Amino acid sequence: MDSQKKQERISRVQDLSKIIENLYPSAEIELDYTTHFECLVAVMLSAQCTDKRVNMVTVELFAKYKTIQEYAKASQQEMEKDVFSCGFYRMKAKNIIAAANMVLTTFNGEIPKTIEECGIIPGVARKTANVVLATLYGIQEGIAVDTHIRRFAIRFDLSDYTDPKRIEKDLMEIVPNSLWWGFTHKLVHYGRHTCKAHKHDCAQHPLTTVYPRANEIWPKSH
Repeated sequence: MDSQKKQERISRVQDLSKIIENLYPSAEIELDYTTHFECLVAVMLSAQCTDKRVNMVTVELFAKYKTIQEYAKASQQEMEKDVFSCGFYRMKAKNIIAAANMVLTTFNGEIPKTIEECGIIPGVARKTANVVLATLYGIQEGIAVDTHIRRFAIRFDLSDYTDPKRIEKDLMEIVPNSLWWGFTHKLVHYGRHTCKAHKHDCAQHPLTTVYPRANEIWPKSH
């Protein structure tokens, strides 16, 4: 992006950040978990699924599988039944079992602390890795661009792209590193509870007052 556009976006992000911080000062991840591996499983299940649904599923899932070893030894058929209502259940079941085996054999039972290492775990793409690292360790190597962040970045002209990877790169240039997790995490709450995805009049919404054109921009889901 050119320097003038970058400066405009930096200024806009600063204004938006102040508002979102006041709206959600203590926003936390809405997925329930107890152990580090449970966090990874919950985030994996949340792909194309609501956190509410995931939490309903993991209540029983986490009670059934109490250790990583138990996940690693689970049968594909049984795991498919366990995660069925989260959607894409065959692939998610396969990835959970494979992830458990890799965490045990490659990482000595611990969730690694880098994007590169997390990225080789089955079912863990960059977005998942960003969420897990920030949630478990406070490590901010990137920005998790989910459907809410993608929509927000496009509507508020914070990126020139629609692809999540390119959007992440643009956001990392204009959002201070110290805000990567908190800012984007609060935006997820904003997208879920204040300004939802369906087209509507949001001219009076807190963030739209900073950039009124956002009320006219409604990107299609990807």
